Formats: sequence, C-alpha cells, structure tokens
Amino acid sequence: MPSQVKRVYFGGYAFDVWENVYEPAEDSFLFAENLPTRKSDAVLDIGTGCGLLSVVVAEKALAVVAVDVNPYAVRCAKENAKLNGFTGKVSFIQGDLFAPLRAEKQFDLVLFNAPYLPSKDSGSVSWLERAWAGGSDGRRFIDRFIHESARYLRDAGRVLLMQSTLSDVDKTLKGFEKHGLKAKIVAEKSLPFFETIVLVQAER
Repeated sequence: MPSQVKRVYFGGYAFDVWENVYEPAEDSFLFAENLPTRKSDAVLDIGTGCGLLSVVVAEKALAVVAVDVNPYAVRCAKENAKLNGFTGKVSFIQGDLFAPLRAEKQFDLVLFNAPYLPSKDSGSVSWLERAWAGGSDGRRFIDRFIHESARYLRDAGRVLLMQSTLSDVDKTLKGFEKHGLKAKIVAEKSLPFFETIVLVQAER
C-alpha cells in the first residue's frame, strides 16, 4: 500500500484511495446510487478506479469482473474488495476497455464511468489523468465503448454509462441505437460551470 492513502465512505462501505487512483466524486456516487442489480447478474465494471462500483454491485450480483488500464487502480480496487469482504466475488484485470476479455465473454450488466471531460491531446497523460481525460471532444473512450459494448451483452443485458453534457449526450444515445440498443437517461446531476453529469442506460 502506498504512503498516501485517503479513506472514502459510501453506503456503509469503506474505500482506501491510493495516490495515482481517481478519488470517487459526484459521478461515482450518482452511479452507485443507481445500480439495478439482480442476484443472477454477471457484471463487468470498466474503469473500476478504487473499486467503488464493483464493491457496491457485488453485494447482490452473482460475480463481478473489474477492469482498469491503471495498474495502481487495479491493485487498489483489489484491496478494497478485500476490505469490504468481497474477495471471492470480484475478479480484477488490467487492460484497456474490453481488450483483456475473451471475445466470447458476455455479461448481464456492463458499467463504465467514462473519462468524459474534453482535454488537450498530449503525448504524456498521467495514470490519474486517464480517469477523466477524454480527448479533444471528451468522446475518445465513450465512442470506443459504445462500438464494442453490445457484443459483450447477453440477451436482455444492460449497459450503464456515466458521462457529462460537455461530451455530447445526444451522440451517445444515437450511438447506442446505431448498435441495436435502446438508450435513455436514467439519472443526472447538475454541477457548477454549466455542466451536468448524466447516467445513460442502454439495453437490447
């Protein structure tokens, strides 16, 4: 465990947030408050960060796979699953979006708190910045996720994607529909500086 650790609490759970790992904020908590989980659900949590969504959803789900490109986040999330008693229910993989998964792997529920803020394209992005930096229009990872997510969904599967109004929510809704999923906004919260965070649900 690194020397700098901050403890965050949500819904009776505790999370140690390491340096180089995204600290849960308004988007994380709005997401965690709107998780429609069933006991039979196999869940995929992409961009797990400190593991908040994985832990919250693990209480009800059958099993959870948590993925993050950030190696510090993967280790941090693994420790938080242990801290909250879900070691056996959550598996952790380091990788970029769906890349580390087998092509035939499918899930009932796919979660993604996307890096959705518009950011300058530069050659060096820190591990922490990767949690929020979404490229010039904020959609670098959102569009990739939409393009790939449907193939990893079981019949009647659902996708939940968190993003900001700064990264074109209408384009997200149309993108899911283009890939055969019905999409709608299920939760939102206004933030300062003319920004609203939006939770989009898409399903077959």
